[in-house]
This record gives sequence, C-alpha cells and structure tokens, in this order.
Amino acid sequence: METDASGPPSKKLRPAALDTGEVPNPSPSPSPAPAADTESAANEPRKTDGGDDGHGVDCVSRLPDAILQEIISLLPTNDAARTQTLASRWCHLWRSAPLNLDHGHLPAADEANAGNLVSRILSLHRGPGRRFSIDALHLHLRRDTVDGWLRSTSLDNLQELEFYSPEYTRPRALLLPPPASTFRFSSTLRAATISQCSLPDETARSLHFPQLRQLQLQQIGVSDESLRRIIAGCPVLEGLLLSSIDGFHCLRIISPTIKNIGMRFISGELIIEDAPSLQSLLHLDLQTGLKLSVLSTPKLETLGCLNDHGWSSKLEFGSTVIKELRVVSLITAKHSVKVLAVSSYNVNLDVIVDLMRCFPCLEKLYIQWNTSGGQNLWRHKHQNLIKCPDNRLKTVVLANYNGAKSQINFVTFFVLNARMLESLRLMVDAYNYKEYFFIEQHWLLEMDNRVSRQAQIDFTCDRCRQGLIHVRHVKDMFTSDPFICHC
Repeated sequence: METDASGPPSKKLRPAALDTGEVPNPSPSPSPAPAADTESAANEPRKTDGGDDGHGVDCVSRLPDAILQEIISLLPTNDAARTQTLASRWCHLWRSAPLNLDHGHLPAADEANAGNLVSRILSLHRGPGRRFSIDALHLHLRRDTVDGWLRSTSLDNLQELEFYSPEYTRPRALLLPPPASTFRFSSTLRAATISQCSLPDETARSLHFPQLRQLQLQQIGVSDESLRRIIAGCPVLEGLLLSSIDGFHCLRIISPTIKNIGMRFISGELIIEDAPSLQSLLHLDLQTGLKLSVLSTPKLETLGCLNDHGWSSKLEFGSTVIKELRVVSLITAKHSVKVLAVSSYNVNLDVIVDLMRCFPCLEKLYIQWNTSGGQNLWRHKHQNLIKCPDNRLKTVVLANYNGAKSQINFVTFFVLNARMLESLRLMVDAYNYKEYFFIEQHWLLEMDNRVSRQAQIDFTCDRCRQGLIHVRHVKDMFTSDPFICHC
C-alpha cells in the first residue's frame, strides 16, 4: 500500500482481495482483428517445426543444440527430463546437456525410490556435470551409495556441489567426514554447500579450490585453523556463509577477493583483518552474541543485523566500539556503509541516532522492532544531525509496525527532519492492513508537514514472518539488498 504524502492512501494501488474478498475486474477482451487481416492470416500457410503445438512457428527448437542444452540445464531436474517428450528434436538434448541433478526435485514417493532415481539418472546421462544436490542426511545413512554417485563419470567437471540441510535441523551427535570422492571436484567447483559432516585437520590441509567463488558451511565440525586453511585455499572466493560451526572460537579472515560474509549461530570472535573487496557483512540470527572486529574493509557498504539480543555482542571498527547497539566509543566514523539493519526488543531513538553518527553516509536504514514500549520523545534533540546537508538517508524500513506511540514518535522524527527522505516502508500485520489504519497513520505521522516533499509512505503486509533476515543460501547474499524480502 503506497500513499502519496499529500493525500489519503490511493485506492488504485490497493492489493485486490487482500482483506475484503474483492475480486479485481478482468482485463477487457482485445478488439477483434480487422476482417481483411483475419482472412489474410487464414490463407497464409502455417509454418511448423519440431515441437510445434499447432499454433505457429516453434522458434525455440530452431536454436542450436548448445543453447538448448544450456537452457535445459537451468531447469529443475524433473522438468529438464520432461523436455524429452516435447518432440523428436528434443529427445537427445537432456541426456547430453550439463546435468543439474537435485535430489529434492525428484518425484519419488520415498527416499529409497528417490535414491534409485539418482542412480538411474547418473547411469544414463552422458553430458558433463553442472550441479549435484542431495540431502546431507545421506552422508550418514547411505555413505557407500553417495560415494558411488560422486565417482560417476556423469559428474565429471562438476561446478556446483550441495550437501544441504534444513536450516533448523539439529546437528547429528557424531559428524562423519564426507566421502573422499567429494573432493575430486576441487579443481572445477565454483559453488559448494557442505552440511552435517566434519572436516578433519588432515583433510583441510590438503584442500585447494582454485575456482570456488561461493562457499557455505553449515553444521560442520572443524577447527579454527582448518577453517582458516580452507578459506586461504580459495583464491577467488567471493561469498562465505558460516552457520553452526562446531569448534569455532576465533577466525581471522584475510582475502583480497571476498565480497560477502554471512554468519548464523556463530558464537566466538571473527576478525576481518584485511578484506579490500568486502561489500556486505551479515549477522543472520538474533540469538547469539558475536564479537566482530573489522580492521580493513574500505568498500563495506551493507551491515546488519546489529542487535541487542545476543549476550555480549560486540562490534569494533578500529577504535570505534558498538556493544549491544550502544556506541561505547566513537573515534572514526565508517563512511563507506550505506545500508544498515538493526533489530531491537524496544527501539530507542537516541541509540539509532548514535549509530547514524558512526555511519554518517547511510542511505537505507532497516529496523526490526520486536516490542512496543517507551515514548521516544525527541522534541528538538538530534535535529542538527539529521538536517545536516551531508545527511543522505533516503529509505527507512520499519518491521513489526503497529502504530504504538513510541513507533509514531520514532517515525515522525524522520518525517519532520530527514531532508532527503524518499520512502518510509512500514511493515504491518494482516490485522492492521486496512485502509482506515493507513489514513489514520498518515495523519498521526504528520506527513503533510514532511520536510522532504518527495517522501511517501508504503504500507506492506508482513506475510513471510522472517523480519529483516532473508538470507538462506550463500547465493542470497549477492542480491543488491539482502534485507528486501523476495517471497
């Protein structure tokens, strides 16, 4: 729901049938073609080709085999296999296309049948391997079978390998090393997800991935030194996601190429010693307290989600220290940061303004508000900071907005003082997603008195219930803004 700041919410932008059962009017039927054109079309001979459904030219089948095979390799496994039934032109394409084999895409009634399908596909497929994805549970329950799969010539030159595990799956009590055949792809892998296993020191010392750009380690048993060696053995690594690492205490990262780092359920200390290409640094859970030291990251633009939930969470930028959202010491501001995400039980305006002093070039501010309390009275306090001509804040997003007094005062501060503000995105629950609520909030937030005339309110319904954390896979960190929900 987007509203122009100069008037009530626009009804034409209201999502149809969201809360009233309304059904949008169907689009008008196109006007019939002129008679002459219709007759001409009827008399023109219809062109056909392999795969034509009888309604026109099949231009897709005219593409070279190499292009069609690339297209097929991007489809889910079951859909890719079905292309064989399109026409005789397509019969051989799937078996020779780069293989994208995802265990989760197979239409099997049980795990045994799915496993048999994996074996059958690997035995029949003649093309090179592109992606191989299986549930990490098989590393424990079907180790010999997995080892046989990985040794298949159909996976030669594999580019993507995934031993995936659902995010909140409980780690097994005993983590076994992956089969040795796992690392026969080390010279060709570009993306790897390893879950529910251990990486012994002797294994880590020998690993080298010259082409690996994305690495996700989840529910892994590995020592700090081995983890450092693995990262050092990835000379072109761009994305690293660490989740539930058993054995993690303190990790130093030195990488000239890494651009995105994400952490979930990591308790310990992470030191970014030298990362000249790092653009985003993401803390992806709200339960654990992480000690994070950032020494050299000149291109860091996206930071979050800073929170006051985790015990002893601490962030250091050189001599600048932030502990549980409170700025303990501000020596040098971090001017490169443009996107900041914050989660708090009860957001305090004074705390947020202090954070803005640490990151004076902010353009987007995301806030997850977990409880409503306090007042957030500000009067004329902080006006000099936010009205400064150098202030670049354009977007403020507030999750869990319910119109409480403290939230209204908080948002009104930006409405009346942020000179470059363009968008206020307020995420509300389905109960409050009503037009009368939008109209009332427009008035309470004093939008008619806004200092930035282009500022608008955009009410959205928070349906995914993920708050500001939308990163599930290492590839999700490569979006332009990881705090935007794409559900």
